[in-house]
Amino acid sequence: MEVTRKNFQSILPQVEKAIAEADFICVDTEFSGLHASSSFHISPLDTPEERYQKLRKGSSDFLVFQVGVCTFCYDEENSKYEARPFNFYVFPRPYSRAAPDCRFLCQSSSIDFLASQNFDFNKTFKEGIPYLTSTQESQLRDSLEERNKQYNHFSSPAFVTPDSGAEAVTTKGPINIPEEHKDFIEGICNTVQEFLDKEGEETLPLPPCNGFVRKLIYQTVRQRFQSGVHLAAKTDEKKQRFILVTRIKTEEDMKKKEEEKQAAELAEIEEAVGFSKVIRMISQGGKLVVGHNMFLDVIHLLHRFCSPLPENYEEFKALTKCVFPKILDTKLMANTSPCKEVVPISVLGDLLKQISCTPFKKPEVVIPEDFPQYKLEDSNLHEAAYDAYITGICFTGMSDYLGSLQNPPVTHVSSDAPLVKPFINKLFLMRIPDIPYLDLTAEDVLPNRDHVFHVTFPKEWKAPNLYQLFSPFGNVGINWIDDTSAFVSLYKKDQASSVMSTLCKRDSPYKIMTFELFKYGLPERESKKRPHSADSTEEEPKKKKPLNVDAPVFVSRSRSITPPTPEENGEKMEEEDLAPDSTSETKNEQKMFEEPAW
Repeated sequence: MEVTRKNFQSILPQVEKAIAEADFICVDTEFSGLHASSSFHISPLDTPEERYQKLRKGSSDFLVFQVGVCTFCYDEENSKYEARPFNFYVFPRPYSRAAPDCRFLCQSSSIDFLASQNFDFNKTFKEGIPYLTSTQESQLRDSLEERNKQYNHFSSPAFVTPDSGAEAVTTKGPINIPEEHKDFIEGICNTVQEFLDKEGEETLPLPPCNGFVRKLIYQTVRQRFQSGVHLAAKTDEKKQRFILVTRIKTEEDMKKKEEEKQAAELAEIEEAVGFSKVIRMISQGGKLVVGHNMFLDVIHLLHRFCSPLPENYEEFKALTKCVFPKILDTKLMANTSPCKEVVPISVLGDLLKQISCTPFKKPEVVIPEDFPQYKLEDSNLHEAAYDAYITGICFTGMSDYLGSLQNPPVTHVSSDAPLVKPFINKLFLMRIPDIPYLDLTAEDVLPNRDHVFHVTFPKEWKAPNLYQLFSPFGNVGINWIDDTSAFVSLYKKDQASSVMSTLCKRDSPYKIMTFELFKYGLPERESKKRPHSADSTEEEPKKKKPLNVDAPVFVSRSRSITPPTPEENGEKMEEEDLAPDSTSETKNEQKMFEEPAW
């Protein structure tokens, strides 16, 4: 169901009902870009914290254009799911001068991709549903309350700019009318007098003008006509500000008009909260939220509709668990045994095709008649609601497949079943083969990387130079950082202990240090014993300890099923997983297609 600013308020009760009745909720987003800088570099050697920091800095300036929410409710009597897909167009339209006026970035490749999928940008910008974070909403309500207090305190609005919002300034008295504005203000007063002299019309719109002139009109008209008129600033269809004059007969009428004005201003803020209400409903419902490769989706949903992303990584984890108590990433399920043995490619569209074939059994899903009836075809991909819809199908298909491996087989696996719990609150980390997921409820897995070395070298060096340097240790993988540095990893991990003593030579054109020294620094007690590189003598802060976190295991008929450990994770290098990197074109191509030695 398509939802825009025009029908949002009328559809909202239906959304609330669907969320309340759901067994689980699937989400997907479309946004204006992926990473803000050409220097943005996702590395297979990132830690979960480093990956978060890169995504936070590189993607938070982009906008969410579309959010798909699809609720799934299981009908036990008929053994089928009912899905209700909602496709929300969102845009942070400022409803007033006091409201946040968002600046954002667009990435040309992302816009081109969405255009190729027939994305309706006009609908986003013209009819997108507004939104505010909780902080923004509180600031606007406080500003409005303060403005109304000032308005009520002073008998004449000349003392307070009527539409200045958070920048309301109390002055000491009326402003002297500049010579060049006297004729215009006098003409306005004559127009108001004619309006009051004639019976019939109850309101009079004055010509649009700037804020200073409106202030002059406010103070002059109120002084001259006392309580005979009520003045209110309005905005026309062309976004021009003007003053609406309303005929007032008694003080009671004036009080009533002012109350109506303040109520309308509160209603404006309530409307401006917009789509954030949907996220709050999902959060308060506490249902399982499912997405596919959803780390970036979670980051955007939190940043745009809940709260600015915290710099601290642990605070990000806490915020995510607070807003979404239970989340599940289907890409992690697809890359975990036993599903990964029968899922050659885990891109969403291909995963749906796999779910439709043996050994999977595609679940029966129906959509109510008042919703669009999706056909499972590639032409619908990258509409957020459709992607959320097929994510739910993939989730139920893989869950039921896990159930079929039990003894005895389980025909239907619910979203809160023990078989599903090992995947909850873990976000898939793309292109980090030895760290399969970010764990929101425990310390992250930090694998042993003693076989990885950081190397700096002359700019003229290419991959063959590094292969030649490390040739005594067999095959290696290269992960380029820039034109003069790279990580080199040994396939034969047992050779790692002899690398430093063999290759560290004085006056060499390169420098080598262990991965741990480069990332975490040398422990103080060892800093004076021997350098870890050919030239390194400086002391570094104490290094962090790697964590060995046991993933929860549950038993099937023939095997254990658990989110992948670093040793067994075999992530697929898919088209959707490849992000542009920041090095020169030649080295960039090498970096993208050389297989790392993990």
